[in-house]
Parts: sequence; C-alpha cells; structure tokens
Amino acid sequence: MKAVIFDEVGLPTEVLKLAEVEIREMGDDDVLVRMLASPINPGDFLFIQDLYPEPKKPRFPRQIGGNYGAGIVEKAGKNTTLDRGALVFVTYYDTWSEYAVAPARWLIPLASGYPIQKAAQFMNLITGWDLLEESGVQPGQWLLLTAGNSSIATIVSQFAARRGVKVISVVRTARGDMDMAAFGVTQLIDLSKSGTNLGELIADLTHGLGTNAVIDCVGGALFGDLVRLLAMGGQAIVYGGYREDRFELHNFDLLMKGAAIRSYIYRYFFSPPRREDLSLLQRIAESAQPEEFRMPIGGTHGLDDFKRAITESFKRPEQGKRLFEMSHGYRSIGQ
Repeated sequence: MKAVIFDEVGLPTEVLKLAEVEIREMGDDDVLVRMLASPINPGDFLFIQDLYPEPKKPRFPRQIGGNYGAGIVEKAGKNTTLDRGALVFVTYYDTWSEYAVAPARWLIPLASGYPIQKAAQFMNLITGWDLLEESGVQPGQWLLLTAGNSSIATIVSQFAARRGVKVISVVRTARGDMDMAAFGVTQLIDLSKSGTNLGELIADLTHGLGTNAVIDCVGGALFGDLVRLLAMGGQAIVYGGYREDRFELHNFDLLMKGAAIRSYIYRYFFSPPRREDLSLLQRIAESAQPEEFRMPIGGTHGLDDFKRAITESFKRPEQGKRLFEMSHGYRSIGQ
C-alpha cells in the first residue's frame, strides 16, 4: 500500500516521504481499516518531531505518519465484534496510508453514512466538546477563544452557541471567507487591526466583569493578558501553544479573583475509549452531524500530493484544516 512515512525525527517538511509499504500483520484483537480520510493536525507534527512522551513515540524504521482518521472495516480479528463494512474513527497510529491495522479498542464506530470529512476529524469534535464542558461556562456567560479561525475554536463556538453561551473569538487576522457569526461567534476581535485594545474591548463587552472562561492554544504574552481579564471565579484552559514566547503572571492575578489555569489533553491520547463512553460519543456525533454544523476544510489531498499538503499545513495553518483523502474510496481490498 501507499503511505506517508518517516525514518528519522525532524521537521515534517524535511523528513516525510511517500513509500510503498507492507500492510502490517493482524492479530486476533486487531482490525484492518481501509482508510478514507485522515486529517493533518498540529499534533501529528509534534509526533514526527518526537516531542510527545511515551507511549506516543515514533518507531523506526518506516514509521507511518498520522494519528487519526476515518475508514471502513475491511477485516476484523476473531476476538473483535466490529462488522466488515462498518464506518469507524481510528484514534491510533499509521493513518496517512491506504490501510491501517489497529487494535479494535482504539476504534470508535460511527453511523453508516456519517459525513466522511466530519468522521475523519472526530478527534476535534471530542476535543471541542470536552473543552466546553471543562470550561464550566454557563448560558449567558462569556467564553473567549484564541486562534478563532482554527478547527477546534470553530467547533467549540458552535457547541457553545447552542447552549446560549456568548463567544468572543480572537484571531490574528480575520478571514474574509469565514462568516464567524455562522460559527456561533458573538464578537470577533481582529488583532491585526491597528488600535485594537483587548482590555478595553473585553471590558466593554462584559460590562467590566471580564470573561468567565478562556480556551487558549496560542500562549505567550497574549495568554497572560487574557488571564488577567478573567472574571471572578473564571478559568483558563490551555490545549496548545503556537507562540514561542512565555507569559508572565503574578500570584495575585489568580488569587484575588479565585481564577485558575488548567491544561487539557485529548481524552484518548494515552488510553483507548471505554465502553461506558459510547453513549457520550454517539451524542457528540449526532450533535455535529447536521449540515448546518460547519467544519471548514482548507483543502483535500491525495497521498501523492503529500508535499504540498504538509507544507501548507505546517507553514500556513491559518488557511484551514487539510485532509488526506485516499484515492481508493469505497473499493474493497482485492477488487
């Protein structure tokens, strides 16, 4: 099969290559998935650069890229219960390939006919749902999101708007092709506009009370400013770090308003989904399935076009999420 692989740690634009590889041998607890689509996520680049702790480490030689994606069950081991032809989300490894072999416990079944581009990004849907839940923000309160153009931010804002939460979306530069109101955003703040005073804008919007929660993947000095603008009892959740500079806070920035900072790691990063999670996962899937729930795509690429796909994703992430779409479509193995 074709796969995008790497044989050494490094920048994804330098170490990735397209290769023909053997499909890994299955065990009794494994499932062979015919991949349909796989997203290119910032976390995939961290994996390629070996920045994650164990067990999220590349294994050489010929480590296949990609950690998430959607596909069709082609063959299931004798200890598994998944049926051939079932649509599944793979939250494991080796998904930038035509086929992936994964333990059944790392697969999430989805309804037949579920939109493939949403299925491929189901990790982002889970993350967006969890971030909103953990923020504790209530209907009528204010939630601030950084990197507002990103997939995660637009997912959170839509879930939040459905619950009556007011959303402030902060972007480095507004995109003309994105109507942020359609993503549930109450107020867009464009940092590229001269004279933008974040503190004054937020104070005006919240009548001086501040935001009840911040969900941030940018970091740096901006994050420090946003923490200081939290309301009494507010909290900030960190789930990424685009900026290289550090933020500074005084203890009293938290103490005098009972504020808190916490981190979020994707719930199935180190351990697989549990059986008792299935009802919640079904609820998340159903909430995002309607056509009016938007998950914009910056572009789709075949595996043969991996260089452009990786370069655009790594160097220009603001252009939107990109997906690998496998050329074999719904063709079964052997056909």
